[in-house]
Amino acid sequence: MTDKENLLQSNTRRVKNEENLSFKRLIIGYIILFIILIITLPKVYFSNEIYYTSKDIAELKSKLNVLKEEHRLLKRDLEFIRYKNQIIDNMSD
Repeated sequence: MTDKENLLQSNTRRVKNEENLSFKRLIIGYIILFIILIITLPKVYFSNEIYYTSKDIAELKSKLNVLKEEHRLLKRDLEFIRYKNQIIDNMSD
């Protein structure tokens, strides 16, 4: 045999001897994947909850600011009406 044939035969034996994924390694892989999911899914869930809660809080704060401004304007209008009413009452006496 030549060197080329020897190399070809040894390579063929090596390729035939390669193992596929065993059942034990497959189970270990699934266990690792399951552990990673157990760790990451709660973090994703809580991050989403925090995001949507903060979004709701920001919306409520903006509504509160609008209502405070409206309240201030209404108080000013009420004071103007009271002042106007006092002037009219003083003139009618």
